Amino acid sequence: MKHYKRRGKNIINQMNVVPYIDVMLVLLVIFMVTAPMFVPKVINLPSVGKASQLNQPPIEISIEKDKRYTITQNNKTTSASNVNDAIIQINALLTNKSTPVVVSADKETRYNDVITIVDKLYAAGIKKVALVVKEHD
Repeated sequence: MKHYKRRGKNIINQMNVVPYIDVMLVLLVIFMVTAPMFVPKVINLPSVGKASQLNQPPIEISIEKDKRYTITQNNKTTSASNVNDAIIQINALLTNKSTPVVVSADKETRYNDVITIVDKLYAAGIKKVALVVKEHD
C-alpha cells in the first residue's frame, strides 16, 4: 500500500475585487454617456397661497431681466447700474438695520443674480431680507 502525502492547501483569505471593479467601470461608462442627455430646463417658479405681510414700509430692490436695478422707498425710485451701487444706495436709505428690504426679480432673471444680491445684503449687515412673490387665488 502506497502512502500519498497530502499536500497542504493554503486557504486564501483575500477577496477577489476584479469583478467589482469591472462592474463599477461599466456603470461609470453608462453614467458618462447618459449624463449629457439630461439638459437643465427653465422652470416657472411656483406662487404661494398666502404670503406674510410686512409691518413697516420696506425698501424694495427690483432686478430687471437685463440686470438693471431699481430701488424704491416711499414712492421714491432711484436706479443703480450694478449690484454694488445698489447696496451702497440701500445702505444710505436705511435709517436702522431693522428696516426690511424686499427683493423682486423679473421672471426671466437668473436665479444667481437674485442670490448674489441677497448675499451682498446679508454681508452689508442687513438681516431682514425677503423675496416678493405673487399670491395665487
